[in-house]
Amino acid sequence: MLDQLLQYDTELFLYLNGLGTTTWDSFWLFYTAKFNWIPFYGLLAFLMYKKSNTKMFVLTLVVIALMITFTDQITNLFKNVLVKRLRPCHVDEIVQSMRLLKSWCGGQYGYFSGHSSNSMAVAVFSGLMLRYKYKYLIYILIVWAFAMAYSRIYIGVHYPLDILSGMLFGAFTGVLFYKLDKYLQSRFQLK
Repeated sequence: MLDQLLQYDTELFLYLNGLGTTTWDSFWLFYTAKFNWIPFYGLLAFLMYKKSNTKMFVLTLVVIALMITFTDQITNLFKNVLVKRLRPCHVDEIVQSMRLLKSWCGGQYGYFSGHSSNSMAVAVFSGLMLRYKYKYLIYILIVWAFAMAYSRIYIGVHYPLDILSGMLFGAFTGVLFYKLDKYLQSRFQLK
């Protein structure tokens, strides 16, 4: 059963990856690069800053840093210790049939996607934090996270199950750390 699931995953990867065209390659390479999103993260942080006083905002930044660290470390634990599923770009039987847009495709193992988990964690956390004023922002952020996840298939470095698992874990992490932030905010709120 697991072998059949992995076969379907490979077939879906090849199909989705094969939809790419040179017209869109630059866009998806830009989209998938974490560095390019720094202004976006800055905007989210600014909106959170406007919501609270400086001390509470610093506390929220610490919670966000812990969330990203936690998500990264659990992702690496799954990739390099627990699962060790090769990225598609490291599987000789697949490489000839796929589009790989970068010469270096990441570490050897890819289950589950750190990009997907981190972007979904940021989307859920930020959407929940800002829903008091921006009711529909969470939906926009989730679409952004889905596109980030898809970019990983498009450029050839993750299977669909890698990104699906990463998004589910990221959503869980986003909710968990949002609740942690709310608890800490209530605990340390200045009277």
